[in-house]
Amino acid sequence: MNLEERIHAFSQLGDFLKKTSDLEFTQKLKEAEIRNHWFTLENQKEALKVWANKLTIETLEAWLTPYDLKEQDDPKNVLVIMAGNIPLVGFNDFISVLITGNNVIVKMSSDDNILLAFIAKKLIAICPEFKERVQFIEEIKNKKLDAVIATGSDVSAKYFNYYFRDAKKIIRKNRNSVSILDGTESKTELDLLGKDVFSYFGLGCRNVSKVFLPKGYDLDQLFEAFYSFRDIIEHKKYANNYDYHKAMFLMGDYQIIDNGFFLLKEDKSLQSPLAMLYYEYYSTKEEVENFIAENKDKLQCVVSKSHIAFGETQNPNLWDYADAKDTIEFLVN
Repeated sequence: MNLEERIHAFSQLGDFLKKTSDLEFTQKLKEAEIRNHWFTLENQKEALKVWANKLTIETLEAWLTPYDLKEQDDPKNVLVIMAGNIPLVGFNDFISVLITGNNVIVKMSSDDNILLAFIAKKLIAICPEFKERVQFIEEIKNKKLDAVIATGSDVSAKYFNYYFRDAKKIIRKNRNSVSILDGTESKTELDLLGKDVFSYFGLGCRNVSKVFLPKGYDLDQLFEAFYSFRDIIEHKKYANNYDYHKAMFLMGDYQIIDNGFFLLKEDKSLQSPLAMLYYEYYSTKEEVENFIAENKDKLQCVVSKSHIAFGETQNPNLWDYADAKDTIEFLVN
């Protein structure tokens, strides 16, 4: 199976991902939602839509053309340890290992262990040669590994770095995303910012957890733009987080602004609690850009008129690698 055949197989998989109304697909989506209530049918379908649009021959070729991808006589065994915060969060790693001609050994998160296994089964049905290239495991012990790609928290990253200290590896840890507003944003741009904040309930590292605002910025502009996302409070787990953090911060005598479905708090930290958005005022753009540069290792996305476009954080290109670590380059070398 050469690169052209692999690209063709993944493009066919992209066509399949559009068929979420098929009975078997619908059953898997419902099963995943029962297993993890954060994985609503709407959120799963949104993730599948994003991937279906990416898995085309044209996009796959555009992604891989810059690399010197030679066919391997001795495919490597690459362990991928996945997070489970949003649906299919580790799918890019899964694809990257297979598209480079290597074998993927997947340790799924217990929070996201339905959809990927189902999709992998369909990929093998499309191209049976992948059957020997894909393995799902529960335990890592006694596995022959050539490389590791692991995603988790800051705490788990320390464990991964120690456990795989002798392996070639990419270890990812906590990251957050921010937005910089200058006060000239259109209503459409602010509406799209709401998508960056609320998509997948704000659980992804690509979700905006903090906004930088020019001094004197009218916060009512944000409330007005975000109002279309008010139904998010109908989700029980989100509502529980909203109520909990509201109570905790009020008891702590903190100043918070509440609009009934999310909270705003002025804070210099990057990582805001679920159902809350931090904001910080700035005097000059230079001080914000300096902050971004100083904290680049903690940031996944920066949304503004001069960085990532509003509304696009959860719609990354195949080459928009997590933590800015080029996965294909790592696998090639």
